[in-house]
Amino acid sequence: MTRKYLSLALVAFVAAGCASAALAAAKFNKKLEVGAAPSAWKDLPGTDGKSHSLADYKDAKLLVVIFTTNTCPVAIAYEDRLVALQKEFSPKGVQLVAINCNPGEDNNLAAMKERASQKQFNFPYLYDEAQQSGRNYGATCTPHVFILDANRKVAYMGAIDDNMSDTKVKRHYLSDALTALLAGNAPPELETRQFGCGIHYQ
Repeated sequence: MTRKYLSLALVAFVAAGCASAALAAAKFNKKLEVGAAPSAWKDLPGTDGKSHSLADYKDAKLLVVIFTTNTCPVAIAYEDRLVALQKEFSPKGVQLVAINCNPGEDNNLAAMKERASQKQFNFPYLYDEAQQSGRNYGATCTPHVFILDANRKVAYMGAIDDNMSDTKVKRHYLSDALTALLAGNAPPELETRQFGCGIHYQ
């Protein structure tokens, strides 16, 4: 092989490597990688009495999908933080959407409506009885968050921050990722390890 063709081959190899790096290999998600577009969820009933689909949020600059539940102590510990995040970032074009995939009477739509009213959720809280959205996203626990960019590709996934106790948080993964993306930059971390109660898939 001539030096010319060797150089071309090297350039192609490096380019391919860079392209692969753009889709960060998932460490903690067996279904999705950062940069992938998860399957769209459709017609999920919400606590507001309406049906919701991913396409309904086409005007949002960034969409944060949170898999959560009524009954997990970890998820409950984050509810006020999610309300605060929606309040902070809504004027900047960010929309939070929470999805509950867990089965059981304590997690049905009636119970979710009660919880949403009690906590005054300022974001949609949807019920996926079929659990398909959670499977499509590779969601394993509650809470488990995914930021979708303007093209609805995963820009960040994992934990909201680094501590269940809000007084002990040192790293604000979700907030920092949103701030970076709104500024046109990559998140400081593309993926972190999610933690919480396991989703009970049936």
